[in-house]
Amino acid sequence: MIITRKAIPRRTVLRGLGASLALPLLDGMVPAFAAIRNTAAAPVRRLGVVYVPNGMMMNHWTPRTEGAGFDFPTVMKPLEPFRRHVQVLSGMHGVDGEGPHARSSTRFLTGVGAKPDNGSDLSAGVSMDQLAGRVLGRETQLATLELALDGRDFAGSCDDGFSCAYTNTIAWAGDTTPLPMENDPRVVFERLFGDSGSTDPAIRKARLRKDASLLDSVTERAGALSRELGAGDRAKLRQYLEAVRDIERRIQMAEAQSGRELPVVDQPAGIPGTFGEHAKLMFDLQALAYETDLTRVATFMMGREITGRTYAEIGVPDAHHPISHHQRDPAKLAKLTKINQYHVQLFSEFLARLAATPDGDGTLLDHSMIVYGAGMADSNAHASENLPILLAGGGAGTGGRHVRYSPDTPLANLHLSLLDKLGVPVESLGHANGRLPLDPLAA
Repeated sequence: MIITRKAIPRRTVLRGLGASLALPLLDGMVPAFAAIRNTAAAPVRRLGVVYVPNGMMMNHWTPRTEGAGFDFPTVMKPLEPFRRHVQVLSGMHGVDGEGPHARSSTRFLTGVGAKPDNGSDLSAGVSMDQLAGRVLGRETQLATLELALDGRDFAGSCDDGFSCAYTNTIAWAGDTTPLPMENDPRVVFERLFGDSGSTDPAIRKARLRKDASLLDSVTERAGALSRELGAGDRAKLRQYLEAVRDIERRIQMAEAQSGRELPVVDQPAGIPGTFGEHAKLMFDLQALAYETDLTRVATFMMGREITGRTYAEIGVPDAHHPISHHQRDPAKLAKLTKINQYHVQLFSEFLARLAATPDGDGTLLDHSMIVYGAGMADSNAHASENLPILLAGGGAGTGGRHVRYSPDTPLANLHLSLLDKLGVPVESLGHANGRLPLDPLAA
């Protein structure tokens, strides 16, 4: 057999003035022999973690029935269109101890509770996303990506007796090394698409002086590549470039608005004016990072523990943390339910974006495993039992079911199982005492 079709290298990058633009997976990147045999390249597995703060309204989160055909309660209702891609996992517990909020975020991916200290004696454990990144990052430009919506707090509303480092992140490179979560979309954008071939700041300044977008700087090479592609790949490339252009435009608009409006405390320039706009922008950046295979591992804190963020855009002008201590007050319970559902609504829009993005023989959602949840259950009680956890994406196994595990099941057991699915088996993680059966027959 003579194979004549020339495959485009998977790592093809378009370069321009101060910019480098990685490309998504195109049909032309599949090896020629695979196309002739009508087979697809092996799918890339991606890991995502989305963390929400200050607990959950569990009675509006937990489905009433187990197994397939479960109901979607009020908080999870926005996820109903993704039933076949969602698994709700109930019953798992975290690590008990002092500092309920510091403990909640720290243990979420490490299985280790926070240690009281003054900032000079941190002690936690390596987080599962970083274990995954050490292996999957060998194939990507960035080993991991850490995103957030709140700014970092260094001396404010943190757990008494605990360093703010514990509530600023869920990602830990080691026992004493918390990783910063980035909440400025411009910084993330430039980390993904900035010029990796030069450290000269003059290059970036030259492009900014010309007021040229990243896409303007690579237009000529994008056009040349497009002429080499088939009709399907040309459409994919056009849609991808339009998505990058849209994100860049939204960042520029936020930066322009920040110069005209009063600054928001702890909010750097370039952050959109509402929580929803900010969240959508960061989720879109994460989706682009997956699509271009710049990273396969991303963590996203939709809020830091003890956050005092308000949500006037959905009719909740009260600070989140105080109303999470609701003391069964009906008005506070209603507002807390609104916040929880709003977070899920934004997450569902991210899943829709992944589901609409082709990836090999499926979509990005088909090939991803995404953990969504909180580090505590009932916020009023700082409960560490029966944590609100769900998995989304085809990479996590059979969806469309609600599984209730034994109350003595550590959350870290789930992480060991997910690492196995990613091809990154490890012997232990924090308080884990085994693997979590994700197969519906084994559960």
